[in-house]
Amino acid sequence: MKKSPQNRILEQMLRSSRIVAGGFMGADTRTVDEIIDADLASLVATGKTAYDIAQKMRQITDAAEAGLGTWVNVDEIRQAMVDEARGFLICPWPHPARVYKRLTTVKNIASGKEMRWSDLNIHLIEQHSFFEGLGSAFRLEPRELVDYLF
Repeated sequence: MKKSPQNRILEQMLRSSRIVAGGFMGADTRTVDEIIDADLASLVATGKTAYDIAQKMRQITDAAEAGLGTWVNVDEIRQAMVDEARGFLICPWPHPARVYKRLTTVKNIASGKEMRWSDLNIHLIEQHSFFEGLGSAFRLEPRELVDYLF
């Protein structure tokens, strides 16, 4: 299927972006639509949606924000910390979305396993079902997120 001019522009932006060093696609050679379709298909068996995941991520980030850069107990099994920088990041999709430059790190208290995400990750997952391409610095595996968050 032929790509629309808008999809070509979006893919160029995602592959080599001024917003994120290395882009949002990493070394992934698939199209953005193929990445989204594969990630959504992997979620079917979990019973969770991209929106469910984004809401849980936002809930943890909001709880951790109160710690002002220190670890906060989010629940009985996790701690989280938020690091914030001045300014905003802009969504690469063509709509007027800006999010804080903020990084959330979450740690499982028992295992010590950590995950991290940005506010832009939350937005991209919630609004575009986009977990980023394989090899991207901020790629989040949908199934791992579900296992970790729920």
